[in-house]
Order: sequence, then C-alpha cells, then structure tokens
Amino acid sequence: MEIKDIKAVYFVGAGGIGMSAIARYFIKKGLVVAGYDKTPSTLTQQLEKEGMLIHYTEDVDAIPNACKQPASCLVIYTPAIPENHQEMQYFRNNGFEIQKRAQVLGTLTREHKGLCVAGTHGKTTTSTMCAHIMHQSHLDCNAFLGGISKNYGTNYILSESDFVVIEADEFDRSFHWLSPYMTVITSTDPDHLDIYGTKEAYLESFRHYSELIQPGGALIIHRGLEMKENIPAGVRRYDYALNEGDFHAENICIENGEITFDFISPIESVKNVELGQPVPINIENGVAAMAMAQLAGCTADELRNGLKTYGGVDRRFDFKIKNDRLVFLSDYAHHPKEIYQSAKSIRELYKDRKITAIFQPHLYTRTRDFYKDFADALSLLDEVILTEIYPARELPIEGVTSELIYNNLRPGIEKQIINKADVLQFVKERSFDVLIVLGAGDLDNQVPEITKLLNSKL
Repeated sequence: MEIKDIKAVYFVGAGGIGMSAIARYFIKKGLVVAGYDKTPSTLTQQLEKEGMLIHYTEDVDAIPNACKQPASCLVIYTPAIPENHQEMQYFRNNGFEIQKRAQVLGTLTREHKGLCVAGTHGKTTTSTMCAHIMHQSHLDCNAFLGGISKNYGTNYILSESDFVVIEADEFDRSFHWLSPYMTVITSTDPDHLDIYGTKEAYLESFRHYSELIQPGGALIIHRGLEMKENIPAGVRRYDYALNEGDFHAENICIENGEITFDFISPIESVKNVELGQPVPINIENGVAAMAMAQLAGCTADELRNGLKTYGGVDRRFDFKIKNDRLVFLSDYAHHPKEIYQSAKSIRELYKDRKITAIFQPHLYTRTRDFYKDFADALSLLDEVILTEIYPARELPIEGVTSELIYNNLRPGIEKQIINKADVLQFVKERSFDVLIVLGAGDLDNQVPEITKLLNSKL
C-alpha cells in the first residue's frame, strides 16, 4: 500500500513517543487516525485534542468503521504489543496491511533524504538538535523524533522540505527498515540483550545498518566505537568526538551556567558556538548534529544560530527548578552509560552540592544484565533512592530486583529502596540541594507533582 492510497490509519499502541509522531503526520495529512493504548497519558490526551480517536481497552467493536476497510486502512503497531492482542488478531485475520512504525519511517526515508541518528544513547537529543538546526535554516526539514522538542512542543516537524530527520531505533532491529541518506551513529554500548542475545549480535546489527546508507550519502560515526561499519561504495565516512576526529570541539568554556566552543570541521569551522541547553554531554551531541546539518548544506550562521536557540527535549536533562537554593530535573537515562553521562554532567555543573537521584530501573532483563554497571554509574552521586523495577513489556524474573543495584553501590553512599507509590511522601518529608529523577518508566508521571511540592518549600 502506497501512502497516497491510505484513507485511514490505526495504531495498536498509540501512546508511545515514536508512534505519536507518525500519528501526527497522518493527522496533518487529513486522514482518519485512530488507535488503542493500554493507559491514558498526557500524550494520548493531547493526541485526542488534535483529532485522534483513542480507546483504552482491547475491543474490536471500538475500532472506527473507517479503520475496518482493509483496502484503505493501514495498521501500524509497536513491537511491545503481545501476539494474542484481540485487535491485532482481528487485523491479521481480515487481510489488513500491518506495518511496524519503523517500516513507515523506512518508506519516508525513501521518499525524502533521510538524516538519521542511531546509537544506544544520545540519539534523541542529537536528532532533535539536528532537526532544529535544519528547520530554522534555508533547507527546512520534516522530523520524527523520540522525544518532545521544547522548541516546538511536539515530536514531529512537517514541512515541504526534501529532508526528513529520523531517530533510528535499534530495538527489535527497527532501524534495518531505513534507507538513510546520511546517518550519525553515536554509540554502540550493548543494550536490548533480551532481543539480541549477545553483544556480538548487537554490534552486527549496527554493521548491517551502516550498509543501508544510500550511495552519495555519508556516515558520521563516533570515534572509537566497537562496531565495524561496512558502508557502500560512494558513501563518505567521517568520525567525531568531543575533542578529536574529523568533527570535534575546541576552546570549550563552561562558565556561569553557559557553554561555548569552536566547532572544528573539514568543511568549514565555526567559531564561538553557544550551546542553547548548556549541559556538558550536549557538546558532543551538538558536534554530531552540526556535522550532519553542515553536510546537508546548512551555513555557518545557521549552525551557530540553530545550536544557540536549541531548547532541549522533555525528560532529557530537563530542568524543572533551577536556582541557588534548589535544582530539580528529570532525565530519561535508563542505560548504564546514559546514567553515567547524566551523573557526570550534573557533577560537572554542581561540583560542591549534594546530588540526590531517584532512579526507577527499566526492565528486568536490563537490570539483570547491567546491575553492576548501574551501581557504578549511580555511585558518582551522593545519595541514591531506588524504586521497584518498571516492567514495561516483561514479566518478573526470579531474583531480579532493585536490590541488585542497591547492594553494589559504593560503600558510604547514602541509599535506600522505596515504593514508587511513596515517592511523593518521601519528597514531602525531605529537603534537597540537587535532585534528579532518572529512568524511562512511569515515575516521570509524578514529576509535575514533585515540582509543585518542592516549589511550595521555597
């Protein structure tokens, strides 16, 4: 089914951040857009306001009539949906075209010039940075992002541009559906071992992804990654890092809550770049985003202005309170390397202040595979509060609890385990200097209430 033949689109798993961007694309196209999700959220409520029809129980009768026509309705599903889901069984049994979100994005990379960002971590921030730089430039872009851009209050950008910026997700090998014109690869630290099984299989998946780049395009890869790329003939290869590589930063200045640096490039270096979201880890992300935007044709002034006006991503080093008495932020970090980078950045920013983290581990398998690495990363902080594991798509694994991380935190660190249901009471009873909520689960739903509680104490 070609996109021009589609009259209705149905999403099984409508509320995911990536799925919602595709939903918004089709809403803007004026199609009937509907779907199912397990639980209401701020995002699903916003989608309903924008015109999407969503219900929250498995019920074939609740599917709109326009979405019951196999010849004109495309069904898009998330891999997190179980095989025995009633609505999925209905669509399979009645001859509907059913695609993963990644397949739809793959079609868009073939219809446009896809500027894709892949990697275990850093891909949401880097792709959102690149999309903002491109959108405010003379080139413009479409974009499908894995987080809500604070510049636009949404996770997609729709335009008449020939470019589309896409976050390339390695989960379930989804990024193998893409045909990038250019891609950044930020990192390949093993993750999703419940899907891949071994580190070698994970790295092989990235090698295959590098083979999908279109001739005439480019690979921009972080220096020193363990993966071995295999790019097609006619694809340019560049590397980058913080202070070395074809693209890198020099003359970095972190002072008074601001960060500036010089962007060094084989095409044209750009002096005195100001980082709009002044977080140390974003220097490297900014280098990658600027590199791809520059290769696409952005000017030096557009690169400089784009990074200066970049506002960040919801749940990515997302400051809620920031003053001399109290700092409170939330961060989506849920892999040990992400936790490490987040902890390292916040330690650089607040060298002499007590830093407390409330961390909700995400997935039993990830906790089982990396609990020592989580403990090492969290041990950069002064106090660690752990909640129970957020299961997402998984069933419990015997012996795998937050205690695995707790028991491996460095000696002397302040630590405790509390129930997620008790977090608000814990915050109410305590005072903090710097507080960060970490994780990709549902603890973030309490961040607005935590913010209110903390503001009431100021």
